[in-house]
Amino acid sequence: MRLNTAKEVHRPGPHQILARVECVGLCFSDLKLLKQFAQHPRKMEILRGLPPEVLAEIPSYVPGDKPTVPGHEATCRIVAVGEKVARHRVGERCLVQTDYRALPTSASNASFGYNFEGALQEYVLMDERVVIDPNTGERFLIPAPEHLSASSIALVEPWACVEDSYVNEERRAPRAGGQMLVMADPGRTLDGLAELVREHRPAHMSCWCPDEAQREVLRAVHVPKTHGGEPPPEEAFDDIIYFGSDARVIEMLNDRLAARGIMNIVLGGRRIGRPVSVGVGRVHYGMTRWIGTTGTNAAESYGHIPATGELRAGERMLVIGAGGPMGQMHVIRAVCSGTDNLTVVGTDMDDARLEALRRKAAPMAARNGVHLRLVNTQKEPLAEKFSYFAIMAPVGALVAAAVRDSLPDAIINIFAGIPAPTRQEMDLDAYIERRCFMFGTSGSVIRDMKIVLAKLESGQLDTDASVDAVSGMAGAVDGMAAVENRTLAGKIIVYPSLHRLGLVPLSRLGEQLPTVAARLRDGMWCREAEAELLRVAQ
Repeated sequence: MRLNTAKEVHRPGPHQILARVECVGLCFSDLKLLKQFAQHPRKMEILRGLPPEVLAEIPSYVPGDKPTVPGHEATCRIVAVGEKVARHRVGERCLVQTDYRALPTSASNASFGYNFEGALQEYVLMDERVVIDPNTGERFLIPAPEHLSASSIALVEPWACVEDSYVNEERRAPRAGGQMLVMADPGRTLDGLAELVREHRPAHMSCWCPDEAQREVLRAVHVPKTHGGEPPPEEAFDDIIYFGSDARVIEMLNDRLAARGIMNIVLGGRRIGRPVSVGVGRVHYGMTRWIGTTGTNAAESYGHIPATGELRAGERMLVIGAGGPMGQMHVIRAVCSGTDNLTVVGTDMDDARLEALRRKAAPMAARNGVHLRLVNTQKEPLAEKFSYFAIMAPVGALVAAAVRDSLPDAIINIFAGIPAPTRQEMDLDAYIERRCFMFGTSGSVIRDMKIVLAKLESGQLDTDASVDAVSGMAGAVDGMAAVENRTLAGKIIVYPSLHRLGLVPLSRLGEQLPTVAARLRDGMWCREAEAELLRVAQ
């Protein structure tokens, strides 16, 4: 990564929008882009959604090994538009939704700050044919109010990713019109299958059942294209229902689960008896789900799936990696959520990061009646159980530990992006007996950003509580190094119009920019401090 002080400012073509970037937050995902670059799933070429001749007209479309500009947590103001731009006007202040899910790549989808240039620059070019959702007609440039700080608006984006992990609606039944695989050990009854298929009819069902009685049940449900024998190795399934308890079979079926697929293990009173290797990386990136029942009825397992990953009354929540930027957001969201009788325990292995979080979150927790405890687990190992886990570190063993330490009906939010191929041995017997549910989400949608923006405007949430340092363009490279080395507890906000300002942690504002430090609100970043920074640091 290098700072290019001579980069051209693109002139907008007929369909294009030129925006001045007010500020941009640095993100660990920017670091993933820098490390993986052309191999990053969102840096790859767009496969469909826009014709190649349209993409060729957009100079800020930079897939593959073309140089790009990172930065996807942005507030910008439109300064010029092409003559065919219909939905955007000069002068609008906007929050940028970055996730273009209607423009797939071979491994993910297009995104602002990846295969389209992002906001770590003073001016950014966008195309109206890209920034309108083709399914809903909604704008990806969301109008933002003038009275809020630019930083608080930009931070809606990472906060929306957090929000998405709580409000994303889970599928709670077999996918109607999907691909289903039914597999059974000898002697197992296929209880509940006819009911599930009747109500949520798959388009295609494969069976892998040794007993004639089992195959008779499958024939009776009258699903077209039902067949026996082993499915082709390349075939993946939206729902896999396994009536059995053989760990080797479960591990084999793990690889047959399609993206967003559900694995349903019906133990029928038996036990697996040993740890099972589970694809925890795909739970986050592939949004796969694992459910099960100790009984015999396959429908019962689907009934254990929560509607969303939202906190419940009486929750005992553990945030693992709470001292980092995203962990702080999970803790602050929880203590500001209005959840009754909530206990939140945040863990980290860095006292300074925990103390920074304590200063921010403890007053909020006290005001809202939330019991908050922050623990350095290197000094004070935890020996208690929880009903909700939010995992900020991309480590499969933490998922296995969450299962071990789970209360009945525990929710395990695998928020960190564990690499997709990662598998982890875990106690699936305990997972199923306790009706645990592990899930993961990636990115956000316009709905999530509007939810967070509404919370920000109402005062329920202050996204600026995440800010730990500010910078101009001169400090952007140092800022990315701080993200990589985890030397700051919170978010770094870059103001591209401040060309010469280096990286300044809030803890050192008093030394370098005393008039800005004097305008902090209880030590935290705010609109008044931002205005003073923009005045004195030009």
